[in-house]
Amino acid sequence: MSKSLLSFATLDPDTLSAQNPAQLYNLVGGEWCLPENSIDIPDPMNGEAFLQVPDTASSELEPFVQGMASCSKTGLHNPFKNVERYLLYGRICAKLSERMRQEDVAHFFARCIQRVVPKSYPQARGEVEVTRVFIENFCGDQVRFLARGFSNPGNHMGQRSNGYRWPYGPVTVITPFNFPLEIPALQFMGALFMGNRVLLKNDSKTSMVIEQFVRLLHECGMPKTDLDLIHCAGSTMGELVDRAPIRLTQFTGSSQVAELLAEKTRGKVFIEDAGFDWKILGPDFKESKLDYIAWQCDQDAYASSGQKCSAQSILFAHKNWVSGGLFEKITALAARRKLDDLTVGPVLTVSTERMQAHKNALLKIEGSKVLFGGNPLSGHQIPEPYGTLEPTAIFVPIEQILKPENFKLVCTEIFGPFQVVTEWDDSQLEHVLELCERMDHHLTAAVVSNDVNFVQKVLGHTVNGTTYVGSRARTTGAPQNHWFGPAGDPRGAGIGTPEAIKLVWSCHREIIEDFGPIAEDWTTPDPS
Repeated sequence: MSKSLLSFATLDPDTLSAQNPAQLYNLVGGEWCLPENSIDIPDPMNGEAFLQVPDTASSELEPFVQGMASCSKTGLHNPFKNVERYLLYGRICAKLSERMRQEDVAHFFARCIQRVVPKSYPQARGEVEVTRVFIENFCGDQVRFLARGFSNPGNHMGQRSNGYRWPYGPVTVITPFNFPLEIPALQFMGALFMGNRVLLKNDSKTSMVIEQFVRLLHECGMPKTDLDLIHCAGSTMGELVDRAPIRLTQFTGSSQVAELLAEKTRGKVFIEDAGFDWKILGPDFKESKLDYIAWQCDQDAYASSGQKCSAQSILFAHKNWVSGGLFEKITALAARRKLDDLTVGPVLTVSTERMQAHKNALLKIEGSKVLFGGNPLSGHQIPEPYGTLEPTAIFVPIEQILKPENFKLVCTEIFGPFQVVTEWDDSQLEHVLELCERMDHHLTAAVVSNDVNFVQKVLGHTVNGTTYVGSRARTTGAPQNHWFGPAGDPRGAGIGTPEAIKLVWSCHREIIEDFGPIAEDWTTPDPS
């Protein structure tokens, strides 16, 4: 790698090993530092300790508490204060996007991603590209435009009401392992754009990636005191949330942790949590589209080993597609995935035993069967407790899914290469819609059909926040060119677009100007 281009890089992802581990650092108050202890992170492919990650203790949290306390409720900038910082972040984005367009920089981040959350190179590189294009979208004046407000005429001369987008001040971003660059970068950059000071906590297994990105941001001109980065256990982060004067927490991850944070912060959260995501294949079967739709089903369920919050969790296939050979096509596509090219790989948060137990529980349902897969991967050195599983699909009859005693089990999200498939006919559309209504989390969905009446029926009776429709509909994607996030929950976070940034990272402030002149009859009681 060219050090002239990669001067921010403090490690080489291709040489990390037990003999050459990388030490990660906390960032607080503009200084990179180490707590007293670090922990070893095992290489997910062979179990060797290849990263040393700070294990920040409760007794070492005070600098982070003070960092949050150093930022007032009015933020680092707002429409009346330090307005030049809007332009500063436009310039930072211009420099950053230029750096990320360089081949060796893009490759560096793709390889960093692959080392900590093994996925195919195209999947890792795609994450880098989405992040780069997001940054490109906010060059120049675009950060300033995020703070655009509005005004309305008042009741008399000299009066006018003005709406402004206002920062929260000290905020925290807590992000998961599965997209170690895209999710934290898009969220904390949005927070910074709007004038907040950020405390960032990424999953310790994968935080190497975002540490390198923060170092690159410093080279591109980001003030080092705008963002603190902490590596610590979840319980320690929970204590920090309790102690620090954090005005808003944005969390992406499991629904269980999301609910705990909602209670801990007394509701001051924006959440993007679990997604048991569905896809409905409509009745308008076209043989010419069969290969493509089968390919998209395979991608949605099994790319990145199913470790996407938008992964296809259940497929409702109309009988016309089933009789047309859809299941056979998906079976053949899934069989091509292999560990050698990481088109299937280790599952970082679900053990093999857990996935096998879920499979066996589903198979106890009358009429269920293994459509394909179901076995652990073989011939590898993937360590415990990481899980391995072939791309797996379990068929469960729709009549059985409708039964209350089966519904919760069938609609349990397994964050790995695992999906449930079922078949429906024209008389069962209401059953399909009932099942979508009964699901708890409404992140992504797909309605695969060109039948406008059918699409409108499904859309009108479902609520998923990011829903793709048409013959090319998918459940995964989350690119930077549209809103991504759940619906139906007032705590639901968005990501990727100006609207998402303004919703999550700013609040509304109304300022009414009233400069006169003072009316001659001002002493008369005002009837209003």
